[in-house]
Amino acid sequence: MSGADDDSRLKALRARIDALDEEIQRLVSERAACAREIAEVKRAAGDGNALYRPEREAEVLRRVVARNEGPLPDEALVRLFTELMSACRAVQGPVRVAYLGPEGTFTQEAALRQFGGFAELRPMEDIDAVFREVEAGGADHGVVPVENSSEGVVTHTLDRMLASPLAICGEVELRVHHNLLAREGPVEAVRRVYAHQQALAQCRRWLDEHLPRAERAAVASNAEAARRAADETGAAAVASEAAAGRYGLRVLARNIEDEPGNTTRFLVVGRQSPPPSGADKTSLVLSARNEPGALFRLLEPLARHGISMTRIESRPARRGGLWEYVFFVDIKGHAEEPHVAAALAELERRATLFRVLGAYPRALRAADEPRPAGDGG
Repeated sequence: MSGADDDSRLKALRARIDALDEEIQRLVSERAACAREIAEVKRAAGDGNALYRPEREAEVLRRVVARNEGPLPDEALVRLFTELMSACRAVQGPVRVAYLGPEGTFTQEAALRQFGGFAELRPMEDIDAVFREVEAGGADHGVVPVENSSEGVVTHTLDRMLASPLAICGEVELRVHHNLLAREGPVEAVRRVYAHQQALAQCRRWLDEHLPRAERAAVASNAEAARRAADETGAAAVASEAAAGRYGLRVLARNIEDEPGNTTRFLVVGRQSPPPSGADKTSLVLSARNEPGALFRLLEPLARHGISMTRIESRPARRGGLWEYVFFVDIKGHAEEPHVAAALAELERRATLFRVLGAYPRALRAADEPRPAGDGG
């Protein structure tokens, strides 16, 4: 094929892309107009504050994945539609989201993944502040970390859930990549490494091998670590690429986490749980008498009703005697589904403490976003 033929084909393909862009823009505007009408219907029905519907958005994203035939990967389409829903939601009104800050944390990334870039994201100084902001009505929802695949649970989040009237209304799973950031290199010049204590633990082997003599200093967040590294000669931070851009740092080493599948789970909290979406999870907090076989008898209804328990975590009870514990339990299914409701009713009768912390859509599986090559048209 001649160069002239190549140019002609490219011109035709780009003209096709231009036409498709016009059609996509028209359909996006039509979708936004529908979203605005939905807001008017909600306000007329006295439900004008329910802008974020996690069960509805989860259904939309599952359908996006189910009908995907390529060439874009699932992750790319999920992000596109998350931003589309975020923009259409903003037409209805602002959604205010508090998250564990400062800017540049993985929690901010999780909040963006859940709510999109058109939500009003508000960084908070600690997990307590996130809960307080939502409880006081300063934010509609909050996002906090709850567990990491290699380092286990964030106990402060569990303790705060136990004391709070808020409900879990969603979850996010985020593949976490840690990077070594500094104002200047090389790696061998680093004398002090700042990071959150969990990030230091998740990168322990890499740090032992590459920076065995460097001091390791735990700080409140990886974003705070990046801020300190930006102000200090010879210092580095373990943080995300987003933090590098935010604080003007260079990436000295990428993906230094010891476990390549390192994933953190985040909870979305709000004032009420959503109705069933078709692929849900229910979180409970339970306690039983301290006697032989008590936990087995407590959880037996779950097995009898065919309900899968995906997680159980014990924490010391804040009230009661020495060595008294409460159990945080996650199960598959929504608390309003008949077979789940029947099991929970039995469980409540056997428990000395029983509370549904929330029933909410299960997270789409965490994945790395592929970065296909090309000029994008």
